[in-house]
Amino acid sequence: MAKTWAQKLAGGQPPHVDVLEKAFAGLKPGQTLFIASPRLVADEIAKLPAGKAETVAAFRQRLAKRNKADATCPLSTGIFIRIAAEAAWDEILAGKPLSAVTPFWRLVEPGSALAARLRCGDDFLEAQRAAEGMAP
Repeated sequence: MAKTWAQKLAGGQPPHVDVLEKAFAGLKPGQTLFIASPRLVADEIAKLPAGKAETVAAFRQRLAKRNKADATCPLSTGIFIRIAAEAAWDEILAGKPLSAVTPFWRLVEPGSALAARLRCGDDFLEAQRAAEGMAP
């Protein structure tokens, strides 16, 4: 049986920093790459204040700096953001109030490739951003 989004959120390896042996995502061998976890990403998204959007690039830079790495892995971070968003969407569908779920709409930009993969759709993202007073 496939894992639920909540199970995926709770799983994964612990966050860690890898030293690259070969070039990856614009980094050179010897540079460091922070690999987060789904739970850490969800917890960091939850810290974003209402009414404030952050780009995924800025989010990754902040995580890298905090973890003393040259960068945060763009591939795994995108996957973990989706896991956090889909787990939150399941909670919303189950009746949990928006104030009690991971506010992924503050990070996932409507119209982005990541948004296109989410079940909630751009309309939800746009409505939540508008409700919080964020410019479109």
